[in-house]
Amino acid sequence: MEVKSENGSTEKSSEIPPPTNPMVTPILTDLYQLTMAYAYWKAGKHNERAVFDLFYRKSPFHGEFTVFAGLEECIRFIANFKFTEEHIAFVREALPGTCEEGFLDYLRQLDCSEVEVYAIPEGSIVFPRVPLLRVEGPVGVAQLLETTLVNLVNFASLVATNAARHRIVAGNSKLLLEFGLRRAQGPDGGISASKYCYMGGFDATSNVAAGKLFGIPLKGTHSHAFVSSFMSPDEIVEKSLKSADGSTSCEDFVNLVQTWLNKIQRTKFLTGGFGDTNLSELAAFTSYALAFPDNFLALVDTYDVLRSGIPNFCAVALALRDLGYKAMGIRLDSGDLAYLSCEARKFFQVIEKEFGVPDFGKMSITASNDLNEETLDHLNKQGHQVDAFGIGTYLVTCYAQAALGCVFKLVEINNQPRMKLSEDVSKVSIPCKKQCYRLYGKEGYPLVDLMIGENEPAPKMGERILCRHPFNESKRAYVVPQRVEELLKCYWRGSSAKTREDMLPLKDIRDRCIRQLEKMRPDHMRRLNPTPYKVSVSAKLYDFIHFLWLNEAPVGELQ
Repeated sequence: MEVKSENGSTEKSSEIPPPTNPMVTPILTDLYQLTMAYAYWKAGKHNERAVFDLFYRKSPFHGEFTVFAGLEECIRFIANFKFTEEHIAFVREALPGTCEEGFLDYLRQLDCSEVEVYAIPEGSIVFPRVPLLRVEGPVGVAQLLETTLVNLVNFASLVATNAARHRIVAGNSKLLLEFGLRRAQGPDGGISASKYCYMGGFDATSNVAAGKLFGIPLKGTHSHAFVSSFMSPDEIVEKSLKSADGSTSCEDFVNLVQTWLNKIQRTKFLTGGFGDTNLSELAAFTSYALAFPDNFLALVDTYDVLRSGIPNFCAVALALRDLGYKAMGIRLDSGDLAYLSCEARKFFQVIEKEFGVPDFGKMSITASNDLNEETLDHLNKQGHQVDAFGIGTYLVTCYAQAALGCVFKLVEINNQPRMKLSEDVSKVSIPCKKQCYRLYGKEGYPLVDLMIGENEPAPKMGERILCRHPFNESKRAYVVPQRVEELLKCYWRGSSAKTREDMLPLKDIRDRCIRQLEKMRPDHMRRLNPTPYKVSVSAKLYDFIHFLWLNEAPVGELQ
């Protein structure tokens, strides 16, 4: 498939790589999409021009915002959309009844060269009812995109939002590490979670595959199994360690560690806090330091954090320092994290003072152990000395909410606005092809997202605009924006000559997300009882919605 660019040259869809997951193909869809496509084709409607909006109705996690994610994978899917002969053969068998060969020929030639996709930039903070994607094209192919696009956006946006909420609670000064691969919903759940947690504000992942695929920084240390696998320092065969600059060598690093442990045990400020430490744990720490002297971070809760883990860690860290290395810190994976982190900090500070070791008191403390947004909030209230949080299960599984609930609704066909009605007003769709804008106030915060009809003039800075709730006639306000931002950009232009937005690297999308989180009014972002963000329509669109609603709704008759 080729698409003409503005200068007349051709742009091959192959320039956009395929989806990260090879399972994302045209048959990653619901059966009813294929049955509808067949019915469209049978009725001769398959080439009618349609407009669909992809949006969600309610913000997740009892909050008032969502981080939009998954756009790049959507564009990759659209750019490489093509039924193979293997797909065709399966569709022939899967469709109920007899499938005419002409429909299969239609599928064979189908691509997205006549489709245009407009979207809010990935990593943006978004709100209910505002279209995240607007898909324009022949109704047959646009309908076939629905399930896949919703699938690619739903979990991505949910987990990115979950990550952003954890970032808000933790604060910008803390390191956030995603440790969720083993608990994720299958391999793709794990890969997707790692990518979108990073987008939502996490700093690194333990997921090696995600690091390779997306360039996400990798972090991790050893497990309890490594510590408990050692029985005694006698198991360490190779005991020598070169200094950091390579100029000298310590032939018996094990003995150097033991010497430092003896010094620590004699420190008057630490007497009574611990007796003999667990020597198998000391052997494990020493062995790990010999393997990774530049990246020594020890899990200190296998036996006893304060009486064994931390003294053993300090002995190894001080021995490494003698050779020019700087230990990374400790990880706490159980117990009272607030208390243990504070006690560990005191221990490090005593070591710094007693032995004159600059910055030892600032040694990094990482906490894990089934952390979630609520736990972070409690730790903040209790007071703690944790520098980094490793978060897994509750983050990547989005334990607090199973799904975002994105939908894909027809809003126009053959230039005729369409509207889905429901007795539940929250499920009534907003018709017609729309432009969307974000209006900012004098303090720099977004005030309202405004949807207008395609042919309405764009709102202007300093112009007084009546913004109306789409369905509640009493909710309305005049807004004089100090800045106006157009939300929907063209990301796939089909055969048109429109300028297509570039897909940014993941790190740049992450930076956009963090910037936007900082730009939002704090009361919209707070964890408990956030202030609802206003999503509105223009007065003209409001009138049209209600005209169409009355026109489409059947009139009852009482007898």
